[in-house]
Amino acid sequence: MPATSANLGPGFDAFGLALSLYDELTVTPGGSGVTVEVVGSGAGEVALDESHLVVRAIRAGLESLGAVVPGFRLRCENRIPHGRGLGSSSAAIVGGIAAAYGLTGTPLDRDRVVELANEIEGHPDNVAAAALGGFTIAWTDGETGRAIRLEPEAGLAAIAYVPGTRVLTREARGLLPAAVPHGDAAANAGRAALLVAALTSRPELLMTATEDRLHQAYREPAMPESLALVHKLRGSGLPAVVSGAGPTVLVLTVASEEVRVLPLGSSDVSGGLAAAPDGWERYELGIEPLGVQVWSGSQPVERE
Repeated sequence: MPATSANLGPGFDAFGLALSLYDELTVTPGGSGVTVEVVGSGAGEVALDESHLVVRAIRAGLESLGAVVPGFRLRCENRIPHGRGLGSSSAAIVGGIAAAYGLTGTPLDRDRVVELANEIEGHPDNVAAAALGGFTIAWTDGETGRAIRLEPEAGLAAIAYVPGTRVLTREARGLLPAAVPHGDAAANAGRAALLVAALTSRPELLMTATEDRLHQAYREPAMPESLALVHKLRGSGLPAVVSGAGPTVLVLTVASEEVRVLPLGSSDVSGGLAAAPDGWERYELGIEPLGVQVWSGSQPVERE
């Protein structure tokens, strides 16, 4: 299951991008209980029983398929940082549902995966990208999660600045106002439309297209260092945004571009890419084209 970045600036709760950083699940049926092993991110912190998010997603997937698997062993190899705005919970949910398809030998129905994952996650932006790969636009039709996948511009890539501290999604959402000025809403609608073009065919427009007035500034109290880094990178001409609910900062670029890595405090930032602040990690990521992948034994489980 790939990491994902949602919003991408103006596409609040709608846009998602699948990234080449992956968690892996191994589910082995047998017995009557559940055994959970977690290595990597979240090890020693998450539940190791039926309340584990992946286990709950597997159960939801099995119920949807009308199947029963009384017991199984689950091993989670987590590389996506938890609580950083890179879709770790969405990866867990999508992976668990997809695993249910593998356990039952059912061809993977990605649209149905999005629907079920949205029921668990509560919003479809990250789960859509994890399920479908590439660049996705998600929405809800009543209570039902829907999404379409668009092909990103060739060479599109991302650089993620990941801090050592976490921000809970519910905390970040709690900072958003109940209403915003009409002018800000109109500006965001225009930038979101432009971002579709920028991500799929006109990457030279990414800087303008990633402008946001709807959510990032309101979340600054929860992640002041992240917003400071966004402003610094954008001041150097780079399309930087808060990834999802934060606090990770994402820079969108194309593989053919040459960028210089500069010290964070450098005064010469024109055309350069600042180094990560102390205590942060920097990931250079491609765009994951396929979304979640399921293998049962040695055979892929996929829709025709």
